[in-house]
Order: sequence, then structure tokens, then C-alpha cells
Amino acid sequence: MNPIAPIVHPTALTLHPTEPLLQVAGLAVSYGRIRAVDGIDLTVEPGRIVSLVGSNGAGKTTTLMALSGLLPLAAGRIRFAGEDITTLAPELRVARGIAHVPERRRVFAGMSVRENLVLGAYSRGDAVDIASDLERMVALFPRLGERMAQLAGTLSGGEQQMLAIARGLMSRPALLIMDEPTMGLAPQMIDLILDTVLEIRKQGMTVLLVEQNAVEAMRLSDHVYIMRLGRIVHEDSGATIDPERVKSFYLGADS
Repeated sequence: MNPIAPIVHPTALTLHPTEPLLQVAGLAVSYGRIRAVDGIDLTVEPGRIVSLVGSNGAGKTTTLMALSGLLPLAAGRIRFAGEDITTLAPELRVARGIAHVPERRRVFAGMSVRENLVLGAYSRGDAVDIASDLERMVALFPRLGERMAQLAGTLSGGEQQMLAIARGLMSRPALLIMDEPTMGLAPQMIDLILDTVLEIRKQGMTVLLVEQNAVEAMRLSDHVYIMRLGRIVHEDSGATIDPERVKSFYLGADS
């Protein structure tokens, strides 16, 4: 893994050291009459990796989409860097310092790798710094540097995941939200992507991660929240959380 110089969003510079970067209270999201997320609380401290784990249908992706402003809340509040962003539009959350790397990557297939990366910086107007950040992304993912003119839709799944992460980083976020970054990837590529998560945290980035592989999530994370049926049923530090207890939640044997 090639080191990169830190990319710091202004939010990270103005945040008080003891203040959580993200605070979520009573967050609820409904699809019609179905309550997909039912009043969860969570906190993300700056410079940490925090994971949401749980079985399919637990509400993890819905939670991330609500935090990014892509889904409306049925209830609850969201504070980011001390500001209430509950009703803030998605593009304004990006400008505040939140970037979302979505499930299944969702790169713009008909655009080149370079165009995808530049689009990630759409909320910025600093052309010189954007060019510099492109170089940083190539340092982080050398394979993208070899494919700058290639259409994103022709990349392998792992390369598309690299592009999705790099595109998110191009907005210079204070918080990078990542949804299932290893989904459908070969084991070698999974290791590379997870090593990248650790690398960007090492550079000062805060990460909120949804990862189906609970074992890997616990290994990476400073703090872990376990979701089941739209609720957070357990939380602990990544270093002390009990894998057997996590397994029991997945199987529905604990509450």
C-alpha cells in the first residue's frame, strides 16, 4: 500500500477534539407502513472506524442512506460536527464533509475513470487542489492510474470498488461512509480494500462502515454496533466485542 498525504476537510480542522463527529438520536426510517429502522442511536468519534454489522435486512444500508440524506426520516435527529443536518439536502451534506461510497459501487459506467474521479469533486472549485488530489488517488490506487482513460464500466469489480472509494475521497470528506465495500470481490481484492480502509483511517479519515463480514469488521473497527430487525441490539469496542455473542445475534438467539 502506497502512503498518501492526508486530505483534510475543513470540518475536521474546526471540530473540538472531544466532540463526536456524528451523533444520531432516535433515527427511524419507514417504507410505507414498514419501519425499516426503528429508533437507533449511534455516535462516531473523529478519526475512528465504526462498523454497523448484522444480517441481511437488518436496516444497515437504510441507515447509511438516511445519514446521507437519500432517505427521509420518520423520526430522530442527526448532528454532524455540531450542526443539526436532519433536513439538509444530500448535496449540502457532501459540502459539509460527508461522502457515501454506496453498495454495489455504482460508478458511472459510460464515463472514464478520470471523469468519475473529477465528478467526485463536483462540490469543490479548487482546480489546482483537485488535480493534486487526483495524483493522491493514483498513489493510493496505482491500478486506477493505469486506467484513467478507460470507461469505468469496463473495469473489474475490484477496480470499480477502488474507483468508488477514490471518487468518495475526491470530495475531501471528514466522514467516509462505506456500504459493503467487499461485496462480490475475490479474496485477494477483499484484503486490498480492507487494507485501504485502514490506510485512509491512518491518514486521519473517519469511517462509518457497513460490512457483511462481521469478523473482518470487528478486526478493523474501533467500535461496532450490531443491528437486528431495524434496531441496535448490542455495541462494544472492536477490541473487546465477543464474536460468539455477535453470532447469536445473527442467528436470532439473543435480544
